[in-house]
Amino acid sequence: MNLTAMGPVSRDLIYFAEVQPRIGQGVSQADQTLLRGAIGWKISSNLSIYQGYAHVILPTKDGRDINEERSFQQVNWTIGKPWKGELSSRTRLEQRWRSDGSDMGWRLREMLRYEKALTAKSSTVNALVYAEGFIALNRTDWGQKARFDQLRSFIGTEIKLMGTSTAEIGYLNQYIDQGSGAKRMNHIAAVTLFFRH
Repeated sequence: MNLTAMGPVSRDLIYFAEVQPRIGQGVSQADQTLLRGAIGWKISSNLSIYQGYAHVILPTKDGRDINEERSFQQVNWTIGKPWKGELSSRTRLEQRWRSDGSDMGWRLREMLRYEKALTAKSSTVNALVYAEGFIALNRTDWGQKARFDQLRSFIGTEIKLMGTSTAEIGYLNQYIDQGSGAKRMNHIAAVTLFFRH
């Protein structure tokens, strides 16, 4: 579940703020909770840049949470409108610190996203696909390794709500490279609500 609010502060100054509780095998508590916000500048109708911060809470079995702090820089770019849809890119560079170590980890994330109206007469419901690759750029004492980290792939629909707000509902596949030949794949029901003003 992802709840995101976004909009302009002034003509070119923009922001977003999001809350992401992530529920795993059991539904009694979140496996991870992410709080993230950013302030940005709208360079053009197709290009925006952001500086942001995220706080991530990772509960552990012994009851002592691991906390992760992230600073990040982000570029959003609407590339074009191929095949009567919209193709966009999100590039994010993260600096990560965790409470179970002292090193700073660098990670690069790149997302390509494509959406297209399901009918020619209305864009109330759009088909939506995206893929986001994660690359860790260095090693840390809390476990990050310098390598390809994971790939997230989504397929679903974008539904128009009131005004310009939308909901995205679909299937998210998360492929994680754990190193030493170990791989993990998560199958996720994903719901994202974007409140735009």
